[in-house]
Amino acid sequence: MRVAVYSKKITKANIPLFKRFAETIERFGWELVLEKELKQQLVKKGCICTEADIFTRHEDFHHGIDLAFSIGGDGTFLKTVSYIRNSGVPILGINTGRLGFLANISDELFEDALELVRQKRYDYQKRSLLRVETERGLYGADNVAMNEVTLLKKDTSSMITVNTYLDDKYLNSYWADGLIVSTPTGSTAYNLSCGGPIVTPGCQVHIITPIAPHNLTVRPVVVPDNMPIKLSVEGRERNYLISLDGNAKSIRQNEEVLIRKAEYMINVIKLEDTNFLDTIRNKMSWGKDQRN
Repeated sequence: MRVAVYSKKITKANIPLFKRFAETIERFGWELVLEKELKQQLVKKGCICTEADIFTRHEDFHHGIDLAFSIGGDGTFLKTVSYIRNSGVPILGINTGRLGFLANISDELFEDALELVRQKRYDYQKRSLLRVETERGLYGADNVAMNEVTLLKKDTSSMITVNTYLDDKYLNSYWADGLIVSTPTGSTAYNLSCGGPIVTPGCQVHIITPIAPHNLTVRPVVVPDNMPIKLSVEGRERNYLISLDGNAKSIRQNEEVLIRKAEYMINVIKLEDTNFLDTIRNKMSWGKDQRN
């Protein structure tokens, strides 16, 4: 089996993990395919053999890659997804970051997780994505997001107005610092920080959440994911920010943004002894008395 691995940065603290990971992969008889810059870092630090193949673009995942590993935090996981795209290659995240809702396998337990994968004791959990279209095609072919699409103010402290239409029907003009359109996967990301609801994976919905709205009666709205969402921004400035999973670009006043559910989904590996409810409960310390 050929397994692709992506990670952002090799530090002194995580060198032992990469060495253990490489040893485990070799013991299983799997073939490593490393992101180009990651391989350069690993070779330089003496963590990996120089014979490993490399990948540099998403097209490489359509040719003989069976599985993808993300080693890092949720940001690393999202970057790995940008390589996978519509290839159907399943992904598993090993968490060396902090919170880790997507990369939810701890570095202490990753060897057990790899053994479960080797024994095929896992299921696929399909995660939806957002596809974004702008008048100027700002993102080209990289116009998908697994967590959220966000419109934000840029060069001003004043509020902006985000005009919002759902399936071509007027929903609201949000007076706020910005607006988030989130997938169920992204419900535990920026959406959660702004008071939006947690939605379990597999729900066929999108979440519209204002950021610091002026009108306190405005609340997050959960809508069916088969309805396109159209946005445009007004305010005192000419330019604003649009962000796809943290990839921000400048957008003009009144430039329309059309958001739809992407035509493909990402296969996230769910090991037999893990589930979303356990992850939420453990990451957020629910049910624990922390008063002492």
